[in-house]
Amino acid sequence: MPGNWSILTLSSLAPPNSSQFPPLTDWEAPSFTRAAQFRVGATLVLFLFAACSNLALLASVWRGRGRRLASHLRPLILSLASADLMMTFVVMSLDAVWNVTVQWYGGDALCKLLCFLKLFAMHASAFILVVISLDRQHAILHPLDALSAHRRNRRMLLLAWSLSLLLASPQLFIFRAIRAQGVDFTQCATHGSFSRRWQETLYNMFHFITLYVVPLLVMSCCYSRILLHINRQHLQNKAGESYLRRSGTDIIPKARMKTLKMTVVIVLSFVVCWTPYYLLGIWYWFQPDMLQVTPEYVHHALFVFGNLNTCCDPVIYGLYTPSFRADLAACCRWTRRDADASTRCVDRLSARQSPHSGENESDPPNNNHTARD
Repeated sequence: MPGNWSILTLSSLAPPNSSQFPPLTDWEAPSFTRAAQFRVGATLVLFLFAACSNLALLASVWRGRGRRLASHLRPLILSLASADLMMTFVVMSLDAVWNVTVQWYGGDALCKLLCFLKLFAMHASAFILVVISLDRQHAILHPLDALSAHRRNRRMLLLAWSLSLLLASPQLFIFRAIRAQGVDFTQCATHGSFSRRWQETLYNMFHFITLYVVPLLVMSCCYSRILLHINRQHLQNKAGESYLRRSGTDIIPKARMKTLKMTVVIVLSFVVCWTPYYLLGIWYWFQPDMLQVTPEYVHHALFVFGNLNTCCDPVIYGLYTPSFRADLAACCRWTRRDADASTRCVDRLSARQSPHSGENESDPPNNNHTARD
């Protein structure tokens, strides 16, 4: 959730907030339950896959065959991979460690910094999808305006990263390391930052709107306009008034259509992965008692399912981009060739050393006799 790491930390890991919970003296410290252990294991698996796949995507677009992408598309894919890597190394890794340790051992400064970075990464990932959607809309609706696309996308990306930085900055002020009274337990939480429960709910709802509602509305608007445009062109084409016939495609060029399909699937993965988690968060914000009737593993599973979105982006990009698949195949061949070369080198070294080893073990008397002669 925007205010905390997850529903788990909102409900059980964090010390209760005075505006919505009993005093700290009546609070029991949480433990590393079996459901939390499942969450950590699943998060580590996703972490390894997301880290490797997004690093491979970044390398392919930066130095590999992905450099052949259009100049206005490369910054978009690079920014998306960078945002996913931030989600991987900040959100996933810290969530796993925090669930294992249960309480907070990082101190006040690290508490503020990491909560800020977490929300910054989540905003950046969502806003870059918005930029990609706006770029696809402009490319389809205004195909002759491609010369200004590179400059326009750079400005939108700068705005996306700047807004992410600005919207995440309140985390530096509302989070702090809190030590519970009467028990040896410290947690990174918002306790004391809000005087009323509705204030924290309003803060969480604001970030829910900026993280999910606004990006979803903008992306839906963009792709709705694209579909309407394609349908209009299709009708005009049937009437013999096609304006975009090229490369054997009736509506739009094949390359542009492939990019459009890829971005639509990426946006759909964002919606599918994060919608259940945010809906559960809204339920919690307005009815905190729901945690008593909802199994604990449901909260953990939905958060892990949301993190699956970070793994989907490079997979979707690979399905629609032959250059990325070619780079992966070349990397695998290079790794296999190095492994075979290392094996042959070891075999030759063993073959070269074995006769000398046999002489040293079987003929020591002859060597001594020759020395005496």
